[in-house]
Amino acid sequence: MRAVIQRVSEASVTIAGQVRGAIRTGLLVLLGIEAADTAEDIEWLSGKIVRLRVFPDEAGVMNRSVQEIGGGILVVSQFTLLASTKKGNRPSYLRAARPEVAIPLYGAFLCRLVADLGQPVQAGEFGADMQVALLNDGPVTILFDTKARE
Repeated sequence: MRAVIQRVSEASVTIAGQVRGAIRTGLLVLLGIEAADTAEDIEWLSGKIVRLRVFPDEAGVMNRSVQEIGGGILVVSQFTLLASTKKGNRPSYLRAARPEVAIPLYGAFLCRLVADLGQPVQAGEFGADMQVALLNDGPVTILFDTKARE
């Protein structure tokens, strides 16, 4: 799994003109799923996201997690995070999981995130044409790859 995490003041996802999910202060998670992803990847990534200390404490130091501040999480599936641009100028998405594999993993990830966070999580719709709006706070943007685990 690959994820781009953005600390936001607000974020929303709209599908066919209807707001499907929205948060105020919290994290926007753009999530790409590979065919090789497992429950172990879900567990690791969810834990990292929930405990990621990117929110300021009383001294203004990034030392608090989204869980500690009671912030929200909005998850949007994005297969293009797995693009390969090695050859030519047209990205290849061969590493991205097919829907029959990705949809159950996406659902499992959302469930794990809710359990780890201890509150509901907002989400887009897998495979839908979505418009994502956000106000990146900082800006703070973190990349995760469960295969690299840096």
